[in-house]
Amino acid sequence: MDRSAKEQPFTVSAHPVASDPRRDVPLSVAVAADHGGFALKNELMQRLQQVGHEVRDFGATALSPEDDYPDFIIPMACAVASGTPSRGVAICGSGVGACIAANKVPRVRAGLCTDVETIRQGVERDSMNVLCIGGRTTDVDVAWRLVQAFLNARFSDEERYRRRLETTAELERRS
Repeated sequence: MDRSAKEQPFTVSAHPVASDPRRDVPLSVAVAADHGGFALKNELMQRLQQVGHEVRDFGATALSPEDDYPDFIIPMACAVASGTPSRGVAICGSGVGACIAANKVPRVRAGLCTDVETIRQGVERDSMNVLCIGGRTTDVDVAWRLVQAFLNARFSDEERYRRRLETTAELERRS
């Protein structure tokens, strides 16, 4: 029986990489951006592929100032919510719109992060599965360091963090 996203309980195991204790393991990564993040998305995708990650491009595939971030971010977030791929990177001009759109998808825990410590805590304590970045506000080398930190972090699986996530998942189920 196929249960809707609202009915599914929170499980870290739905995202196998989240509990994988190894670091620097090639992952399947979804990437999406609008025109504001188009150039940064392409550069990050190239770097991800160079280090062995499987990259799924959810667009934009052409630079168009008229495109809208939800058209790319939401399908990417839906894929991450399904567990394949296990992580996503969402980019728009500031990262804010991408973060808002991604967080509308049940089982997505997106964060707009600008430093490695916030990313580490976001994944280890909150099971963040989508990293949002500002394409107009983040240098490509800084963005690359952020993405590497995001992909190398793992959910700690401590009871207190699982309890907090379950509380949030319950809210999703009631919405």
